[in-house]
Amino acid sequence: MHIAARNGFNPDSQTASNGFLCLYERFTLYSLYSSKPPSRSFRRRARKRLKAISEPTLDEAKFQRAVSQLLPRFTPQELCDVITKQDDPLVCLELFNWATQQPRFKHDVCTYHITIKKLGVAEMYQEMDDIVNQVLAISYMGSEALYNTIIYFFTEARKLTRAINIFKHMKNSRNLSCRPSIRTYNIIFAALLSRGSNSYINHMYMETTRCLFRQMVDDGIEPDIFSLNSMIKGYVLSLHVNDALRIFHQMGVVYNCLPNSFSYDYLIHGLCAQGRTDNAREMCNEMKNKGFVPSSKSYNSLVNALALGGEVEEAVKFLWEMIEQRRSTDFITYRTVLDEVCRRGRVGQAMNLLKEFQERDLVDGHTYRKLLYVLEDDFGSSTDQNRFRYCCACLV
Repeated sequence: MHIAARNGFNPDSQTASNGFLCLYERFTLYSLYSSKPPSRSFRRRARKRLKAISEPTLDEAKFQRAVSQLLPRFTPQELCDVITKQDDPLVCLELFNWATQQPRFKHDVCTYHITIKKLGVAEMYQEMDDIVNQVLAISYMGSEALYNTIIYFFTEARKLTRAINIFKHMKNSRNLSCRPSIRTYNIIFAALLSRGSNSYINHMYMETTRCLFRQMVDDGIEPDIFSLNSMIKGYVLSLHVNDALRIFHQMGVVYNCLPNSFSYDYLIHGLCAQGRTDNAREMCNEMKNKGFVPSSKSYNSLVNALALGGEVEEAVKFLWEMIEQRRSTDFITYRTVLDEVCRRGRVGQAMNLLKEFQERDLVDGHTYRKLLYVLEDDFGSSTDQNRFRYCCACLV
């Protein structure tokens, strides 16, 4: 109890209405008397209780004002217009549920759509899921736009399995207006590509993306630039750069969709990651000939790959080109170039480059000192010590 008091815990403090200690005190007790971290089930229960405690309450006045805007025998479109004007998602949900109980009223696609959208934007995913189940229970209900919204918010909620089930429902629907479109596939592609930066994870999800893409083409849906770039990006992230190049070369021939700057950027980054600097340089030159300017990520990748591959002069050339194109250079790129110049015994050239970076205001004082000290630690030999000290003195 002495330890508990030292940590600010009061055993006589107020308890919650359900008879349990408040959530903070429960975690404090757990950390005091257990050497193990809280289990997943404990954390899940704690989150649910915390959410229940912090749940907002319905603004009755707002709700009554919204109801007063509806005529006695209102139509679904009139209800949709009133819900659209509300900024409180609880009022929107209450309006939807209240309308359900009115005699001779039935919701249609527009009322379901606006309510799901309001709840999704507010991240009230459980309430949204209940409305979605009502939609799925009516065989003739739905539209492509409505199901696309549902899929999008399920992916935002990280409920990918639920989103895929909605997609399957669309595919199996007898209502032709509910069938998946290119927009549906693109939403799922974007969700699959955002699952993480680990190449193994991307490799696992890339198989699903590949199957979906093949299914989309087999169904007669023409891929657009977003879906093709999604395939290129997915292959690059999963380290299948040759497959990404195959899609790239098919774009203007098979799919009648020319590459854009993102197509080139993904490929340049992927080629550089595999040390294929010749291919990356050719891709960069082709990109510039088409009128595109490489992104900062492409330039940084190319400069780093060239420097590490021993082509220091080319790396410096692309570095200055990058600066002229007003693309931001990161610390790693500056350090890699300077390190590789020094590694070839040209410490003086590296110091001149660093000084020029400072004089052109390309690096601030902190970054300059950091790069200078790194070079001094890595390459400051007895013959170069005076040079390093001179640069430090000039900075001061």
